[in-house]
Amino acid sequence: MQRTREEAINGLLPDQREALILERLRTHGRVLAAELAAELQTSEHTVRRHLRDLADQGHCKRVYGGALLMSPADKPAAVRMHEAVDRKARLAAAAVSIVRPKQIVLLDAGSTNVAIAAALPENAGLTVVTNSPEACARLLNRPGLDVILVGGRIASGAAGSLGATALLQIQQIRADLCFLGACAFDPDEGVAAFDAEDAELKRAMVKASGQLAIALTSEKLMTAGRFAVAPVSAVDYLFVEADVPGARVASLRAVCDNVMVARP
Repeated sequence: MQRTREEAINGLLPDQREALILERLRTHGRVLAAELAAELQTSEHTVRRHLRDLADQGHCKRVYGGALLMSPADKPAAVRMHEAVDRKARLAAAAVSIVRPKQIVLLDAGSTNVAIAAALPENAGLTVVTNSPEACARLLNRPGLDVILVGGRIASGAAGSLGATALLQIQQIRADLCFLGACAFDPDEGVAAFDAEDAELKRAMVKASGQLAIALTSEKLMTAGRFAVAPVSAVDYLFVEADVPGARVASLRAVCDNVMVARP
């Protein structure tokens, strides 16, 4: 049986080999060129060429020693708002457990953070600052919530305001807690975004906040984005879904102090 498998691997055409590498990326998130070369019985040079081609096609980002899957979250906000609604609600229920009365909460745009807005406790004297019109709509007319909507330009397909106006307003805030939207998250590469302006605003949110929390759907874990936002060491609380394997949760806890798993 082993010999048959080896013969099959030796007989792979370049396109088949590249498809297998892409499958490994989608399964594991991160791949190493040396390990792939050994598995496919080819040279690391050949594997790196395949990884370069996959990166050119937008499937992955080249990192030291291998590649990281690009996050699948690069979709219009209107699409993301209707995806995995129940999963995001469970993440939100876990995330709001760290909110304390009378805090200033900075709530970034994003569909999971809209779910957090809906789950925030009432009559707790919270001031919620957000650049998300969708989140603002979930907060209005609820008792004990003071809401501040950050202004600015809302780009086509974006979930919230961006640009110089939004950036200036965020820089003037001193929040107790920030729920940051993350397009991609990897223990080594950190938090990333797809848009340069969005990444700049997110970095300002990190600087403006005493504590940083991220609630993350599973498909964004072990993936890359185009623009760096923050290292994992900046994240005080990470909320993940119940389907994340135990070994992966352990690897996250090795770099983040508080990793909390939402209820299934």
